[in-house]
Amino acid sequence: MADIKNEVLYRVYGVLALIVLVAVVLFGQVVKIQIAEGDKWRRQGDKKVKFEKVIAERGNIYSEDGKLLATSLPFFEIRFDLNSSAMSDKDFNDNVDSLAYCLATFVDNTHTVGGYKQLLIQQRAAGERYMLIKKNVTYTELEKIEKFPLFNLGQYRGGFIVKRESKRDAPFKMLARRTIGYVREGANKVGLEGFFYEDLGGTAGKKLMQKVGNDIWIPVNDLTEIEPENGQDLVTTINVELQETAQTALVRALNYHDADYGCAVIMEVKTGAIRAIANVSKTDNGKLYEIYNHAVGDAVEPGSTFKLAPMMALLDKGAVSLEDSIELEEGRTTFYEEIMEDSSPHGLEKATVRRAFELSSNVGIAKMVEAAYGGDGGAIEFINQLRKYNLHLPTGIQIEGEAPPFIKEAYNKEMEWSGITLPWMSIGYEVLITPLQLLTFYNAVANDGQMMRPYLVSEIQDFGVTTRKYKPTVIKKSIAKPETIAQAKSLLEGVVKRGTARKLDTDRYNFAGKTGTAQIDYRKFNRQRTNLKHRASFVGYFPAEDPVYSCIVMITNPRQNGIYGADVAGPVFREIADKCFATRIEMHRAINSYAKPKLVNYELPAMDIGKNEEVNYLLNYFKLPHENRSASDWTVLQAERDTVLMLPRDLSDSVIPNVKGMTLMDAVYVLENLGLNVIASGVGKVHHQSILAGTKAKNQTIKIRLN
Repeated sequence: MADIKNEVLYRVYGVLALIVLVAVVLFGQVVKIQIAEGDKWRRQGDKKVKFEKVIAERGNIYSEDGKLLATSLPFFEIRFDLNSSAMSDKDFNDNVDSLAYCLATFVDNTHTVGGYKQLLIQQRAAGERYMLIKKNVTYTELEKIEKFPLFNLGQYRGGFIVKRESKRDAPFKMLARRTIGYVREGANKVGLEGFFYEDLGGTAGKKLMQKVGNDIWIPVNDLTEIEPENGQDLVTTINVELQETAQTALVRALNYHDADYGCAVIMEVKTGAIRAIANVSKTDNGKLYEIYNHAVGDAVEPGSTFKLAPMMALLDKGAVSLEDSIELEEGRTTFYEEIMEDSSPHGLEKATVRRAFELSSNVGIAKMVEAAYGGDGGAIEFINQLRKYNLHLPTGIQIEGEAPPFIKEAYNKEMEWSGITLPWMSIGYEVLITPLQLLTFYNAVANDGQMMRPYLVSEIQDFGVTTRKYKPTVIKKSIAKPETIAQAKSLLEGVVKRGTARKLDTDRYNFAGKTGTAQIDYRKFNRQRTNLKHRASFVGYFPAEDPVYSCIVMITNPRQNGIYGADVAGPVFREIADKCFATRIEMHRAINSYAKPKLVNYELPAMDIGKNEEVNYLLNYFKLPHENRSASDWTVLQAERDTVLMLPRDLSDSVIPNVKGMTLMDAVYVLENLGLNVIASGVGKVHHQSILAGTKAKNQTIKIRLN
């Protein structure tokens, strides 16, 4: 037994020694490979395999009403590994005929079926592992191609390689294109695409790639080692309908006035939400396109639209009242040998402060500012007032590229402060401000002094679930005294009712605003009145009583059909406001929100005309005492003491009747039955007709006015 045990132990020891020896050899090889030859093998490995970044699908950008503003459309590149290690000669030979037929018929008809078969055979013989089949393949095409013979066996056995790509698309094309923005390799990130780059971009994945030729890499397997996380979606404040309204009106104006470029912005007064932001420029070939965000990126001398700020500074200081009288000197005066003129002649020696603002008198505004702030240290107080209105700060809008405003420091010679700086600043020169920054100031006035930060994105979503929400932000609770804000509003309403924008006024609703006409590079041309360029603008809000939207329109270098703000920018503002009033329910107060009318006394209906049967029915329905004395089809009402008489109104078949008192429907019915062409205006009931009753009807055109 002892001998047997010893023999077993010897064998165990022998096996153990052998294992130890093998382990030592393996360990030595590991040490050799990892340490002594590590760099060499790593370099070899790096040449054969690598991880490639898999770009995540970018998130969508939506309008506030759920319409798609930007999305990623998937495209695919199809490649063929004809020498895949798992592809047998039998699989290739059994399928090459039918594969060639499918490729030549449905993918690339530049080859015959026989020619494509020969190409595939040649490429396999040449060792091709990354043959291009087609680029920019849609998903629908991919579904068809991946079912082709041989390809349907997959990547290894069938050699089918799919490289996924995506292309960013804007379904509404030019609409808000610069604001939506883009991301391009080697260029600055633009707009919302740039500002929210990480949110939209998601997290890239990784895929193991194998080198099969000269800088040719194919995926090792179908699966991605680290899956990418798709980007999140943006929900913007843009309203597509309002955006289209603003852009259409702006394009029409640029064409009509042959201008270089322009912008229009619509902001919601209570929240600061940007509902539309249009930027249109004329390209070298004369076409209009959105190539730069002028509303955000252009800090310019605004001209007369800036006058509201110094006017409020005067009112806040108590330096003037609106009914004070100011010398206008017929619109021409001098400051330190520099001549200042009003843009339009008015011939007034003096006027009230209110009237001077309504006329946009450069002389009047500048003289008031000089008188109130021109003394020792006064300019410092004036600049501090402008700072109270936040005119020296950017808005912080959610896109890159906002230009900072420029308000000079008082008496700072490095900023070229001089004796004429104060009066010229008061009329919108020697300051720089973007259209959006100026609109934010006017929006605060419309919002009873509360300044809101303009914003373009309301929330970020992940598969429809809100992950981040952007709420309206108050920049400043009040930029001025309540009485100053009230006076500023009345001044802006006066500009539209009686001032430079009076021809834009409408009886459908009330709006308030300010015109502006700035001379570009005015110092360059102040000695010679040739080759002048202008910037026309209008900024305001509507409706005036309870503002819903504020809006600014700025158009640069109009060459024809006017240069002034009221002629060039004002009509664009009015077109936008008209469309908003006609289509936006928030523009209209509920009927029951108005005070109930007070009935002074009860009045019986009189001089109303209608069908006998219908009028009799209504009088009975409302239980009005009446007496029907009409035997004809038509009747006219006449009030008499405590009853209503229904008197006959006979209508001839050959002469024009008296239709006064009829509704539009009845009047048109009667007159068109006589063969007349009817043109109607107004609302209510007919109170005037252009052809006298009793005139013979001869297919004339008759105009009726209702009231």
